[in-house]
Amino acid sequence: MDILPDRTQSHLSEYFRGIDRSQRNRVKFFICDMWQPYVDIAHAYFPNAQVIIDKYHFIRQVTWAIENVRKRLQKTMPVSLRKYYKRSHKLILTRYDKLKDKNKDACDLMLHYNDDLRKAHMLKEWFYRICQNPKYAIQRTEFYEWIKNAECCGMKEFEKCATTYRHWSKYILNAFKYGLTNGITEGFNNKIKVIKRISYGIRNFKRLRTRILHSCN
Repeated sequence: MDILPDRTQSHLSEYFRGIDRSQRNRVKFFICDMWQPYVDIAHAYFPNAQVIIDKYHFIRQVTWAIENVRKRLQKTMPVSLRKYYKRSHKLILTRYDKLKDKNKDACDLMLHYNDDLRKAHMLKEWFYRICQNPKYAIQRTEFYEWIKNAECCGMKEFEKCATTYRHWSKYILNAFKYGLTNGITEGFNNKIKVIKRISYGIRNFKRLRTRILHSCN
């Protein structure tokens, strides 16, 4: 584990060039978020690694899409309804099967208000089911079917999401196939944010790096 001062492509390239090629060739998986320079780095310095988009980063694209649909629709609602949908937005975001019966009724009532919101909720639930399916062959088929449906759904929010998924499809499918995530790294990121917050900023990067390494080991 190491901490670098920034994530610019030139800095990352310089760092990875310093690692012996034989060690880099032994790397089997490279997990990252949806940032093209990371993928370029992976192909350049870890030629034998399977590139995987972290599950959290591609699932939240669906969350953002349905949230943006809700916000768009709220602008057309009366004030009282607008406030209710804003306060109760978690009912729409939560997996429907995990809601209690009372909350399911409330969610059904909210979805009854608008066709776009119902379609958005259906696409959200469908995508979550794809992610939880244990069979990769089914996930792959359903994933492309989902993209086709989202592309012609008539909602710009999900059309944008589908475009993103199609662009990154190879690496998202690797996430389904290998089941690996950056969960541990994301936990370290949270620790780093806490350290920076309670320190009210640290000017000396070397000192910050040492503190992070001690805290995360």
